[in-house]
This record gives sequence, C-alpha cells and structure tokens, in this order.
Amino acid sequence: MTRYIFIIGGVMSGVGKGVATASIGKILQGKGFSVTAIKIDPYVNVDAGTMNPIEHGEIFVTDDGTECDQDLGNYERFLERSLSSDNYITTGRVYEAVIHKERNLEYEGKCVEVVPHIPEEVISRIKRAGQKDKADFVLIEIGGTVGEYQNMLFLEAARMMKSSIPESVLFVLVSYLPVPHMIGEMKTKPTQTAVRTLNTAGIQPDIIIARSELPVDEPRKNKLSLFCNLNLADIISAPDVESIYDIPINFEQDKLGDRILEKFGIKRKGQDLREWRRLVAKMHGLKKTVRIGIVGKYFQTGNFTLMDSYISVLEAIKHASWANGCIPEITWLSAEQYTRSPKALEALQEFDGIIVPGGFGSRGAEGKIRAIQFCRENKIPFFGLCLGLQLAVVEFARNVCDLKDATSRELKARAKIPVIDVMPEQEVLLKEKKYGGTMRLGAYDCIIQKGTKAFTAYQKTKISERHRHRYELNNEYRDELEEAGMIMSGVNPDRNLVEIAELPNHPFFLGTQFHPEFKSHPMNPHPLFVEFIKASLKK
Repeated sequence: MTRYIFIIGGVMSGVGKGVATASIGKILQGKGFSVTAIKIDPYVNVDAGTMNPIEHGEIFVTDDGTECDQDLGNYERFLERSLSSDNYITTGRVYEAVIHKERNLEYEGKCVEVVPHIPEEVISRIKRAGQKDKADFVLIEIGGTVGEYQNMLFLEAARMMKSSIPESVLFVLVSYLPVPHMIGEMKTKPTQTAVRTLNTAGIQPDIIIARSELPVDEPRKNKLSLFCNLNLADIISAPDVESIYDIPINFEQDKLGDRILEKFGIKRKGQDLREWRRLVAKMHGLKKTVRIGIVGKYFQTGNFTLMDSYISVLEAIKHASWANGCIPEITWLSAEQYTRSPKALEALQEFDGIIVPGGFGSRGAEGKIRAIQFCRENKIPFFGLCLGLQLAVVEFARNVCDLKDATSRELKARAKIPVIDVMPEQEVLLKEKKYGGTMRLGAYDCIIQKGTKAFTAYQKTKISERHRHRYELNNEYRDELEEAGMIMSGVNPDRNLVEIAELPNHPFFLGTQFHPEFKSHPMNPHPLFVEFIKASLKK
C-alpha cells in the first residue's frame, strides 16, 4: 500500500520545504522503502519554462523534457532517481487537463466545478505518480505557505485524500521560528498561527519541522506541542546547518523517520543512511580548497545575491570537489563588468577555474566572451555550459579563425557570420511565438570521440544528457573551426549536432551544449565536473 506525505509551508517561503522533502525521502530510503516525490506549484503557468530565473530560480529539466521547479533537482540529487512530468503539478496543468476533459465530454455532461473536479484531478495525478514509480511513499510538497489563496485547492485535495484513506496520509508542516535580535528569544506564535490557518482548511499537521537559525529548545517544543495539539516527539528541530546534506542526519537526531513509520504502523526494512553519513563526514573533514568563479548574470537582484538561479551548477561543483578531496570557494562574477571594464579580467587569474553557465539573450554576452578569451589565452581551466559552449565557439571563431564578425543569431538576428544559429524547427516556433515548452528539451544521446578530455571523463563512447536550448553550433563553420584546432568531441548521432567542443594543449577548455549539472548527485558526481575540478586543482 502506498503512503502519502504532504509537506506544507508555514510563516514564510524559502525556509527549505524542498530540501526537507528530499531529506524525508532520503531517510525513508535508508529505512528500506522506495520513495518518489512531487512538487505542486500554485502558479497558473503550465510549467516553469517561461519564468525569469531571477524571480523564480533555476529551471530544472528532466529526462522527458519537463521544465520544472528547482526542487525536483533536489529530489533527484537526494533520492538518486530520475523524475518526470508526472512528478510536477501546477495550477495551469490541472486546469488545462480539466478543461480538456470537459471539452471531450469525459465528465458525461455534468456541470464541471472548481470543487470537487479540480482537487479530484490533483488527487488522480498524485496517485498516478506513485503507481508509475511503484513507490512505498509519495512525498508531495505544496509550494508557497499556508494561508495563500493560490494553495486552497491543493490543500482541499490533501484534505479529501485524508478523508478517504486516513491510514495512508500524513501531514508535515515546515514552519519558521524567528529569533528577533531586539528580543533575543525564539518565538512560536507565527507557527501557532500557521497551524490554526491550516486547521481552517480541515488539516491538522501530524509533524512540525521547526525551522530556525538555532535548535529548538524544550520550552519552545512544549509550547508548540500544547498549542498546536501535537505530541512532543512530533516537533522536529531543524536549525540552520552548514550544508543541505546535513539535514537528513539532523532530522534523525529527533528520530523523524521512526515517528513517520510509527504513525503509519509499519516497521523499517533496512539500515540507516550509512553511506550518506560517510559522505557528510568526509565533506566536513576536508581542508584543501579550490577557487571557482562563475561568470553569469542571473544572480543580482537589487542589493541581494540570488544563488537559486544556478543551484544545480553549485551543487555539481560541490559534488565534484568532494570527490577530488577539496572544498570549493565559489565567487559570483558579473559578466557585465567585463563588458564595461576589460581591465577587470585580470582578476580572473586569482581563480583556479572559471565556469560560464547557461542563459538567454544578449545582456552580458560580450563580457562572457572576453572572460572566455582570457581563460583560453592564460591557460585557466574553463567549463562552458550550454550558452557557455556557444560563446566559447564565438570567441574562438573571432580570435583564432579570424572571423571578426562571428556571433550567434541569438545575439544578432542579422548576423553575417552566425557560427551559432537557430535550429530550423526553432525558427518556425519563434516566428509563431510558440515559446512555452518548445525548446530542444530533455535527454538526447551523444557519441564521444576517443582520445579526448570528454572521453577521459566519461570512459565510454555513448552517453545521454539533458538539454534546454534553441541555438546550435552551425555545421557550415564546423570544418573551419576544426582546422583551427577546436575538437568536436561529442556529437548527437541522429542529427549530427555538436554536443561537446574542447581544445587540446590546454589544462581544461571544454563546453557542452547540454546541461551536465542536472545529472550530478552527491554520491555520484558528474564526470565532466570531476575532470574540471581536477584540472583546476592543478592550476
């Protein structure tokens, strides 16, 4: 019998529902159960693909090409399994499906209403994901916080499931306990209010994960137990930790996994997180550092730095660094500063390696090209991801092949020398303004050339990686690029599209058209990132 655990947020967003969900899943895996996870996002967008990464954070891509919330990346990294479209629900998707069914008379002429038909569609999707993944546990994270109007229908779906299968549904509230500096005391009232608001939706939390900058002490636990109608053992302390990978171990200090199994009336079947604990212990014992600079444009929002835009890149760097026995020191480098001030490039010498990640549009592109040129000429390990590959090709064409007008059609629509060009089918879609869910998305095969850095990393000739792009290396210029020394070390066999380009006689100068960061796990770091960090350490 499949069990369902809903993870709901209280007080404020951004306190870690996603990693809490992933951590609960990891704990249950450690006890011998199969787990899958679903993210519910309350926005009307059908998917995350059309959202601004500065506002929304990274758009994660699954093997089947679903553009989704970054939390699915956390689920995959913790659970070490590939998820799909079935693991992602939005308001837009649900309404779209219900309207489609109504148009097809699938409701047999009934008056289709928001309640119960919208919650029923949500429930059917939740159950379908559990059946597809053959999961003992389905974890369902409801985005946002309790009390938001957008969440009401999803909370109603959760309530209906609890009503129909009470022995199989559990509710976990992840809520924040602030410690105002002018008071100096941890306050429980906001969480008490969140619980009462959840009660108005017909839901009583079974467990509270009490997020705070400090561990939750006994007096605060007693207050939450009394006023929120929970057992003391069901208040789980969740203080700030050094790494998200500490969280499952931290939860287990309060025996979260055993409490969940006890409430469902089932016993553990396996051992507890032994490999995970070894990884975390190794991570905390490392002393050697490697300095990595990320040249991007999606991390500045007002006076604040937003790391979520490149979260998978960050985690992939960490995984690869730990595998190489070091800790990464990551610095954000604004691409636009190199456009305004070329002299600023000299500071790149301070880094052991430079990454240019994915992105869209012309803003900051010339600054990235200058940074790439500096890395190539000064033998600084360079790793380009998607747009990073495309701009590396533009830089090489301009400064090595002497094609001074070389550019990308994305940067200049009427380019004279488009070494990066829009894919033919994408050109049609762009003209028709069909933007949502229409890029080259998901997993595609790539054949690796032996004797290259790419082959050294993968140690095999056929791989599969995830994509998200509309523009590609223009094969009309491929011979010229290769004659000048660029190696096309990875090619898609079906369409002869260049997937990996690299330079010999350089410590590490490699770009990928795909996004390798999406397939990196802490227990299984991505081989290209491992090779990049290895080269960076040598610098």
